[in-house]
Amino acid sequence: MKAAKALTRAALKSFPLPPVVDGDKETKGRILIVAGSRQVAGAALLTATAAMRAGAGKLRMAAVESVAVATALAMPEAMVLGLEEAKDGGFTRGAVRDLREQAEHVDVVVAGPGMAEAQTCAPLAEALLQSPAAIVLDAALLHSLKPLNPGKRGSDQPPILLPHAGELASLLDCDEREIDSDPIGCGLRAAERYGANVLVKGVISHVVTPDGRVWTYRGGAPGLGVSGSGDTLAGIVGGLLARGADSLTALLWAVLLHGEAGEALAKKVGPIGFLAREIPDEIRALLPR
Repeated sequence: MKAAKALTRAALKSFPLPPVVDGDKETKGRILIVAGSRQVAGAALLTATAAMRAGAGKLRMAAVESVAVATALAMPEAMVLGLEEAKDGGFTRGAVRDLREQAEHVDVVVAGPGMAEAQTCAPLAEALLQSPAAIVLDAALLHSLKPLNPGKRGSDQPPILLPHAGELASLLDCDEREIDSDPIGCGLRAAERYGANVLVKGVISHVVTPDGRVWTYRGGAPGLGVSGSGDTLAGIVGGLLARGADSLTALLWAVLLHGEAGEALAKKVGPIGFLAREIPDEIRALLPR
């Protein structure tokens, strides 16, 4: 393991975001959000809004059919696909094939926020990783993820995994207490096992890479520990990828911007009591110009 670096704006001078370009929505990247479920339909909206606030240009969303119409009405900027829903609340295998096809036509896929833990989570994650899109996986998809032979991946960009301690324990098939005692070491094991850039979430968060690099982020605000906050983080990552940032650059900047958005809200309303839906609106002013 290499010595951990502090994740700050100064540190990110070596990881510049792509410049803002003029042009239509196609020039700012195409993103597909696969998120939400009957019980947590709003996760898709939080993720998608954050992606657009981070600069993505063209938005598609995929939802189980029971919430697709409501999602489309709540997010008029998106083309929303309502896909067949299984009895366990997840997608059917036919829907997984449809999603694999959709991933061929976008630059980025963010999948997992708010999804039900279902039998098709594992084949869905595998199908997306085989697509040419840059992939961000979160929540339900992390509990069933299996290592994939690098030769079967469709993108040369490492996927991005966004686990909290419980999800990281699932990725490593270990006890959550092990994560709590050695978050960086466990993150590095996951990064190597899955060939991914990994964010180990926590009050102190760590970005780790397959080659052993580590950045530690100590900023943010207590109010970020709230339902839906992680969904907005996933969206920010996806939006930066859509703009053309590489996997590591997008993840580092997303962690910083998410934390700074929390700090900005804390100054306005206090350290706690704000809502996850308020986080994306802070991102615009924080992005480098």
